Amino acid sequence: MTSHTAEPAEPPLDLVLVGHGMVGQRFLEAWTEQPGARRGRVTVLAEEPRPAYDRVHLSSLFEGRTPEDLTLCPPGFLAEHGIDLRLGDPVTAVDRAARTVTTRSGARLRYDALVLATGSAPFVPPVPGRDAAGCHVYRTIEDLDAIRADATKAAVAGGGTGIVVGGGLLGLEAAGALRAMGLTTHVVEFAPRLMAVQVDEGGGELLRRKIEELGVTVHTAAAASGVATGPDGAVRGLLLADGRELAADLVVFSAGVRPRDRLARDCGLAVGPRGGIVVDECCRTEDPAVLAIGECAQAADGRVYGLVAPGYQMAETAARELAGRPGPGFTGADTSTELKLLGVDVASFGDPHGTAEGALDVLYSDGRLGVYRKLVIGSDGALLGGVLVGDTDAYGTLRPLATAGRPLTVPPGQLVLPAGSAAAGPVALPDDAVLCSCHNVTQGAVRAAVREQGGGSVAEVKKCTRAGTGCGSCLKQLTTVVTEELAAAGTEVGTGLCEHFPQSRAELYEIVLVTGITTFSALVDRHGTGEGCDICKPTVASILASLSNGHILDGEQAALQDSNDHFLANLQRNGSYSVVPRVPGGEITPDGLIAIGEVARDFGLYTKITGGQRIDLFGAGVDQLPAIWARLVDAGFESGHAYGKALRTVKSCVGETWCRYGVQDSVGLAIELELRYRGLRSPHKLKSAVSGCARECAEARSKDFGVIATSAGWNLYVGGNGGMTPRHADLLAADLDRGTLIRTIDRYLMFYIRTADRLERTSVWLERLDGGLDHLRAVVLDDALGIAAELDALMARHIDSYQDEWAATLADPDRLRRFASFVNAPGTPDPAVTFVPERGQIRPARPDEDGHALPVPVPAPAPVLVAGPRLEVLAK
Repeated sequence: MTSHTAEPAEPPLDLVLVGHGMVGQRFLEAWTEQPGARRGRVTVLAEEPRPAYDRVHLSSLFEGRTPEDLTLCPPGFLAEHGIDLRLGDPVTAVDRAARTVTTRSGARLRYDALVLATGSAPFVPPVPGRDAAGCHVYRTIEDLDAIRADATKAAVAGGGTGIVVGGGLLGLEAAGALRAMGLTTHVVEFAPRLMAVQVDEGGGELLRRKIEELGVTVHTAAAASGVATGPDGAVRGLLLADGRELAADLVVFSAGVRPRDRLARDCGLAVGPRGGIVVDECCRTEDPAVLAIGECAQAADGRVYGLVAPGYQMAETAARELAGRPGPGFTGADTSTELKLLGVDVASFGDPHGTAEGALDVLYSDGRLGVYRKLVIGSDGALLGGVLVGDTDAYGTLRPLATAGRPLTVPPGQLVLPAGSAAAGPVALPDDAVLCSCHNVTQGAVRAAVREQGGGSVAEVKKCTRAGTGCGSCLKQLTTVVTEELAAAGTEVGTGLCEHFPQSRAELYEIVLVTGITTFSALVDRHGTGEGCDICKPTVASILASLSNGHILDGEQAALQDSNDHFLANLQRNGSYSVVPRVPGGEITPDGLIAIGEVARDFGLYTKITGGQRIDLFGAGVDQLPAIWARLVDAGFESGHAYGKALRTVKSCVGETWCRYGVQDSVGLAIELELRYRGLRSPHKLKSAVSGCARECAEARSKDFGVIATSAGWNLYVGGNGGMTPRHADLLAADLDRGTLIRTIDRYLMFYIRTADRLERTSVWLERLDGGLDHLRAVVLDDALGIAAELDALMARHIDSYQDEWAATLADPDRLRRFASFVNAPGTPDPAVTFVPERGQIRPARPDEDGHALPVPVPAPAPVLVAGPRLEVLAK
């Protein structure tokens, strides 16, 4: 008889993680996903007072998001996995011999494995005065809070100027934040161009020009030599090495980062010559019990990576190593980036500077449109890298092509010219091309997830592969690949609006219509998942508004709106707003003209007659909007909805009343139609026109719906548009009497609103509609679907419930609270919004011009402004 002695079980693993940033949290997630790993006590020692958050999107805190919106630690995650997170208690010493760490509070913890994820620290040049009051770095939520406090103080004192030292990624992010807070902003960069690491000279020049057009002054090839301070010890300005002094109320140092490797140095671990804890391909240091990941580590290829994607890959490598599941080591990473800086799209991938021997450039530049594209092609015909400025739509295709390392199958010029990248879409990418660089997910892995793991939607593929859950730049390409794979398998492709709703926009409209749901939160709770995104929130807001469910600035509705709707005005290039009162049919009385002229004069606004036959007033500050509209409402005007996806104008000629060729009253009909459909929210903006005869002076056939008079009645045309791809409208019905015409338009508009996709023009919708024009004609004229009465009722509901959004806003102090540039100084104009005179009026000042702010009139009557939160005024 043979006896079997059980092998002793492995003791639990005491694991200590130092740092709880983005990379630290990803390590915890990867560790909990490892099958068969030695489980034990996991302790996380963090310096910051809050759990891991999305530092990449830190600037979104100036766009209305909260710290809670940025959190990366899912609710219940720590408790579920028994992880002890200790906030605000960083490690101060490591004893490698005893395998213990000591924290600032004096706690001493033993470890079997120690993972250092201490990240990096902002580099502050060693210049005199760098510690003065008003000097900041741009790294944490607390840093942003301190910057916001000083910026508000400067604004209250009468303006304010902020200087950012550093013109790289973080520097331009910081400049955007200062600009958003209303400060006159300067960027000082030591290199000869902005983003010198990512973009070349041509791309940097275009980036500079576009940023300066937004009012940010850029100083390149300039070095800071000191911070000038006043008698109170606070910042007065920044001294440059060439002898200049730039006046400033605050200075933000964002000149790069340095690895936080002090713990490693103090305990004798090797660090690189330029910093960074030396690790091997498995992320282990020279001490096998200590690993280092993220920005604090120097990888096996000798580089310190300052991006989140390589940090995530190192975190996953370290988790596998500790679990005894060696996989591919970390030998290097893709440093491609795509982002929006101060409203400018910028992307860089692969080898953007063409350092490889024999590399050649393929360039496309259009200064008029502000677009720059450069591809670097190797001697073997492979795409090595590139730079995109102003238009980064092709990034999702070009980056994987560059990482694939294979000769291109299409001419490079086809990829760089406008609309040329379509030929190299997802089918042209090999399966080993990396689609998501944040999590190193290949196109083949995505396709396999669809085929083998039951990934029937983008949301499911994201869940099982993690593709698209990092920076999000691959989402467009990811969606295309998933859709293609499902179609190839004969699977019906989902038409969900986004990952939060499996329903299309039209289906959500029907749900809201039938159930009577009146809030986004109720809709997502009952029929969706998650908290929503920038796709579904404004879409649902539009649906709710189309069904007349209250004022768009009431309660939850206000947080769902697109940027222009937030202030019921169109944002202009310099951060000011336009005011567009409705002028139905272009008909206006002399008193109305005088009223508009007086408002423009008193508020110093630029006036222009538009192609839609009304008068636009440009250059209003956000604080001035209520006072301007109080005057206009008193004069009998109402919102023209130039800011919304709604009816804009119904243009008209003078018709038979004045014109010797006119056969019908086009002005009277245009006024009736515009007043009938004013405020009607729709998937896209709507334009209309009425011509009094076949000479078509009102250009009715270029509109979403146009009417042309005949001797027997009215011809109705639908589905036209101007823009980049003009389309003539199609004749829907001829010689209609006035009543039938209006009823037909009612049904046409409500059927469009009910069935169109988000942001789909009537022209695109009509071409997509099954059965096309014949089907539309059958629905609205012959009631082929039996919904005519319902469409009539929906339009009647809109007409009965219409209210002027600006008149209602002026009557409500809660709504008025948002119209303030600064929380502590309601009514204070944004000093960064400046103008210069031109042709007897004003225009936005260019960066090289000394402009002036708008005057602050004392109009009567003006609403009382209530102090509110600081709101975004920077063009996106």
